[in-house]
Amino acid sequence: MPTKEEVMESLKGVYDPEIPVNIVDLGLIYDVALIGEGSEVNVKMTMTTQGCPAAQMLPGMVQDTAMNVPGVTKVNVDVVWEPQWHPSMITPEGKKRLGIEE
Repeated sequence: MPTKEEVMESLKGVYDPEIPVNIVDLGLIYDVALIGEGSEVNVKMTMTTQGCPAAQMLPGMVQDTAMNVPGVTKVNVDVVWEPQWHPSMITPEGKKRLGIEE
């Protein structure tokens, strides 16, 4: 049975094509929930802006990546705009990669 941690770790392999930091460290993943026996995964995520050029491709990349976690048979990706993403949501690791001082 997959775990939330395994799904989150897999999503660290997905990058916004315009920013050299993965979407987890950017703070774009708001929630990962495993449903039932854990084979179905619901991902709640956002984009850096509503006009983000990657908005068309990132949800599909998230779905494909999460589907590669052993035991996952279905992935639902919900793109939300509340709460609105803000640079303060970037993890310390992401800030380090971007050269942002804390």
